[in-house]
Amino acid sequence: MTARLSTVLASLVLAAALIVPGPGAPKAAPAEFFLDPDHLSIGFLVDHIGYAKVFGIFQEAEGTFTFDEDALTVSDIAITVKTGSIFTNHKKRDQHLRSSDFLNSKKYPEMTFVGTGAEQTGPRSGKIFGDLTLRGETHPLTLEVTWNKSGVYPFGHKDHVVGISARGTVKRSLYGMTYAVENGWVGDDAELIIEFEARRK
Repeated sequence: MTARLSTVLASLVLAAALIVPGPGAPKAAPAEFFLDPDHLSIGFLVDHIGYAKVFGIFQEAEGTFTFDEDALTVSDIAITVKTGSIFTNHKKRDQHLRSSDFLNSKKYPEMTFVGTGAEQTGPRSGKIFGDLTLRGETHPLTLEVTWNKSGVYPFGHKDHVVGISARGTVKRSLYGMTYAVENGWVGDDAELIIEFEARRK
């Protein structure tokens, strides 16, 4: 398998376009998809003194990508997350997480992920490579993605929708968030849990 074909197939995982139109089907033009804010969850787990992991979410995010169903390619992958929207169900902790010890949300109100490549790992799974920018620092981030389903939504807006699950790990010290890393009170690795539906414009 050529490197280009491998990249194309892996891109299908993100766009959930593993179904190729049959003979006589109308040609599809490149289409832009946007993450449905009503069906978007960006969560994380971080170890707390070894007792348990704190679970949190970011309540505000948006993203888009362009998918060409004929060429079987995806491009322009971009996700923006509002750092101040962090929520862990504990007001004082959330305020601390927004401070300069962690996200520094006042100075850096957004973090972004921009896709740079992909690799197929299975019929419905793959890796998406990209750059995560957080607190003014940019480092590579790999997401393990799984295509769940695609098709016309059965009710409501009736748009063509794709559904994706993604997982990854962010080492927070790379972005200057070294608070409580050395003494082990707060884990350095944040496990990402991403679930979303994307609607075709």
